[in-house]
Amino acid sequence: MRLPRDRVVPAVGTLVAAVAGSLATDPGSAWFQRLRKPSWYPPPATFGIVWTALYATTAWAAGEVLSRGGAGRRPFSRAFAGNLLLNAAWTPLFFRAHLPWAAAAECAVLTGSTVDLTRRAAAVHRPAAAALLPYAAWTAFATVLSAAIARRNPRREGLSPAPAA
Repeated sequence: MRLPRDRVVPAVGTLVAAVAGSLATDPGSAWFQRLRKPSWYPPPATFGIVWTALYATTAWAAGEVLSRGGAGRRPFSRAFAGNLLLNAAWTPLFFRAHLPWAAAAECAVLTGSTVDLTRRAAAVHRPAAAALLPYAAWTAFATVLSAAIARRNPRREGLSPAPAA
């Protein structure tokens, strides 16, 4: 049995974004451990559980939209690819580059992209759009959380990389 491309491509793309983000995540680093976080910062296990569910539903929703074809297929496909790139970009900005404000700004763009993706999905398949709503909500929460961390941790010795000489 041959799997339809409209299902495989979103699944593989989502998996690549998930793996890229996972490889760049380093919550055990000394830098991250020293960050002041808000009292409402979720327990660490929450992130893996939530992202696993979100990636699964996002891949399903994209497959549903793409398999239905129509005039919105190509624009949705481009928006989905851009969204996955934005999704994968947050983690290196935050955990590797140690740039919480840049990560917060990037996450705001990701949230806008996710809302747009949901809007595009709604025009093709309402259940797919409904499946994307938790992703939009989580990226909005992640934006607020990233900004809260950035605000609590202004540039100071040991928390940000040294400026380039």
